[in-house]
Amino acid sequence: QKGGVGKTTTAVNVAAALADTGHRVLVVDLDPQGNASQALGLTRGAASVDVYDVLIDGADVAEALVATRVNGVDCIPASVDLAGAEVELVALDGRETRLRDALSNAGLDEAVGGVVPGGAEASSGDLIVLIDCPPSLGLLTVNALAAADELFVPIQAEFYALDGVGQLIRTMELVGSSLNPSLQIGLVALTMVGQTNAAQSRIADEVSAYFGSRLARTQIPRDPAANAAPAIGSTVLAYAPNSAASQAYRALAQELAELPNSDDLVDTSADIKDKI
Repeated sequence: QKGGVGKTTTAVNVAAALADTGHRVLVVDLDPQGNASQALGLTRGAASVDVYDVLIDGADVAEALVATRVNGVDCIPASVDLAGAEVELVALDGRETRLRDALSNAGLDEAVGGVVPGGAEASSGDLIVLIDCPPSLGLLTVNALAAADELFVPIQAEFYALDGVGQLIRTMELVGSSLNPSLQIGLVALTMVGQTNAAQSRIADEVSAYFGSRLARTQIPRDPAANAAPAIGSTVLAYAPNSAASQAYRALAQELAELPNSDDLVDTSADIKDKI
C-alpha cells in the first residue's frame, strides 16, 4: 500500500530489459496516474481504447493494445477515467476478475503477471505480462492479483521497509483462497539503494530474513538517470544505457526470467506467510 517504492520505474525498465533479451512483453497499466504508459512513450489520453474500457465496458484486449517506443513491448494504457473505476467496479458482475477474464478471452491468461505496491509477474513461452498497479489494495489491485501467477514486489531500501507488506501478503492469501489459488510470491527486489553502510546492510538483512530466497540478488541503486528518463517518455535503458540503474535492471530482469515455475514456489511462499 506504500507508494514511492519504484514500482512503476521497475516495471517499465524490467519490461524493456526483458524485451532486449528476446521476450515479448505486455505492460498493463492499472495505475490511474498512467506513469507506466507515459514512461513507455505513450501520450496520456491518446488511446481510443484503454484499460478502463477493458475493465468497465468489456472492450477486447486486442483493441486496447498499443505498440510503445520500446521494441518488443506493448501496453494496455491507463487513462484519467481509471480514477473512477474503483467505484464503478463495485456494481459490476465479476468485479474482481474482469481483467483475468479479458486476458483469458484474448488467449493471454497463461502469460500474466504484474507489479503491485509491493508486486506480480508470470510468463508463458517468450511472452511476459507485467501489471503495474496503483499504490493501494482496492479492486484494481485485486483484479491484478486475481489474474497474476506471481507477485513481483519492489521494496524501497529504507527503515520501515516492510510497512504494508504484511497487509499485501494477507490480501494475497484472501485472493488466493477465493479467486486465484496458484498465486505465489515470485521475486522481491530492493530499490533506491543508496551508498552501502551499516544502516543499508541492516535493512537488507531485515528484508532477507523475511523473504529468504525470494529476495533478488540484484539491488536497484539510486540513480539520477532513472528519475530523468520518465520526464522525456523514456526508459532508463534507452536514456542512459550504461548507467548503474540500467545495468541493475538488466540483471534483475534476468533473475525474473529465470524464476522457477509457480509450483516450485509454494513452500517458500508458505514460509513467508508464517512470518506475518
